[in-house]
Amino acid sequence: MTPSDDVEELGRQMVRFMRLMHKVKSQVAKQSTDGIEHAAYALLFNLVHDGPQRTSQLAETMHLEISTISRQISALVSHGLVERTADPGDGRACLLQPTQEGYRIFEENRKQRNRWLAQMIGDWDDADRKTLNTLLGRLNDGIEHLNPQLGAATARAKGDNA
Repeated sequence: MTPSDDVEELGRQMVRFMRLMHKVKSQVAKQSTDGIEHAAYALLFNLVHDGPQRTSQLAETMHLEISTISRQISALVSHGLVERTADPGDGRACLLQPTQEGYRIFEENRKQRNRWLAQMIGDWDDADRKTLNTLLGRLNDGIEHLNPQLGAATARAKGDNA
């Protein structure tokens, strides 16, 4: 196989992967009984991992419009998963942060995801699982390297200057 063939096959597999993941996310959303959009859970995930943030910072990190973030955050707030608190650096602004229930739901979703992944690769040997993790990490690093704004937005959300 030539490098060109490898890239072509990688492209096909990436498209297949993205389609499958979209279908899985749709199925999970249909099974959800809380009425919260899947995209709102992505905001909760970001707040758990990157800490309290202003709406504008979250919009920049997630590459979404502030109006979209506001709508999804309102749903999370009304379900008791996120709360607004005064920004100590600017009393006029507020920070968004997960509530205890938000952390609990996040952890529940994380465990469900990990059970699903464990089923998927449960019959793989240790070397194959480690190889997948290594190569997927390298692919993500490559994406961030070629698109520095993606990594920079994440670093700013975490408070890093790098």
